[in-house]
Amino acid sequence: MTGTTPAPFTAADYRARMDRAVRSAADAGLAGLLVAPGPDLVWLTGYTPTAITERLTVLVLAPGRDPVLVVPTLEAPDAEQAPGAPALTLRDWTDGTDPYAVTAGLLDDRGRFGISDNTWAMHLLGLQRTLPGTSYAALTDALPMLRAVKDKAELDLLAAAGAAADQAFEEIRKLPFAGRRESDVGRDLAALLRRFGHEQVDFTIVGSGPNGANPHHEVGDREIRPGDMVVLDFGGLKDGYGSDTTRTVHVGEPTEEERRVHDVVRAAQEAGYQAVRPGAACQDVDRAARAVIADAGYGAYFIHRTGHGIGVTTHEPPYMIEGEEQPLVPGMCFSVEPGIYLPGRFGVRIEDIVTVTEDGGRRLNNTTREMVTVD
Repeated sequence: MTGTTPAPFTAADYRARMDRAVRSAADAGLAGLLVAPGPDLVWLTGYTPTAITERLTVLVLAPGRDPVLVVPTLEAPDAEQAPGAPALTLRDWTDGTDPYAVTAGLLDDRGRFGISDNTWAMHLLGLQRTLPGTSYAALTDALPMLRAVKDKAELDLLAAAGAAADQAFEEIRKLPFAGRRESDVGRDLAALLRRFGHEQVDFTIVGSGPNGANPHHEVGDREIRPGDMVVLDFGGLKDGYGSDTTRTVHVGEPTEEERRVHDVVRAAQEAGYQAVRPGAACQDVDRAARAVIADAGYGAYFIHRTGHGIGVTTHEPPYMIEGEEQPLVPGMCFSVEPGIYLPGRFGVRIEDIVTVTEDGGRRLNNTTREMVTVD
């Protein structure tokens, strides 16, 4: 990454996002927002520093003030090239000066501020030391839905990322699996994601046989064998927006039990998808998928939430899990990915990215969810 995101957004788009963030902060009782380098800063300004260093970079958003990006002087030329820069005032600081004093001058010295989750502790402590009357809340807690509802341009980018991941699956299923290591297949998946337009590969999980019973196994040196079930979970960023899909394939013909477990997961994934509609709670999606697996006798083997949001990162709010009562809103995008994991034997997971529409949901992954056999 250089100093910008390739997404086709204008300075006006970024200014509208910053204005929306300020309104949301005020509604949450916050005096403003402090946003360090990371996904929130990318979404709000299009800016990613060329290198994440110990030098303070922070976007300050507060009611009644123009947005200000505090940056080290040596990084100011890159910040000036960010697509959102025309909507910002840049305030630079040089080595040997106090960046916290610069930032403090932009803040209410008794205010409570939202602060991005990935802010370095040294910077938060520096601000607290300079302004001891201030307090802070993590953005995920204070404004969990800040980036959750996507506009049409964002939905188009997410759909394109999902289609690219689908292309990668269609190609990987044509390649041999038996006799190759998980790491070999993982490298193939990463190469395919890049071939179909991903600039960043975040993960390529290849869980064969008993390794598939570990949902986050990633890849290892195990040789894939005939008779293995293989969980393939992969994704990354294409044009700044995420993909994430899972399909479970079988090397050769599956047993009756393996086919039955796969069918249960497929039915659970369909039930979760059918539960997507405006006004439903996030937990309703989890409940619908989990009920199918529990009714089939595998409830103890579904050991994670049903889904997570996706956007400029591959994991973000909202989360499809019991206890999350946030209502679904058109434009939200998230995964629906139930699974069954039988320790020491095999696992099955099926995952699509879904967006909420005005009257239901729409899948952004469209490869077959039926059992696929590979060589």
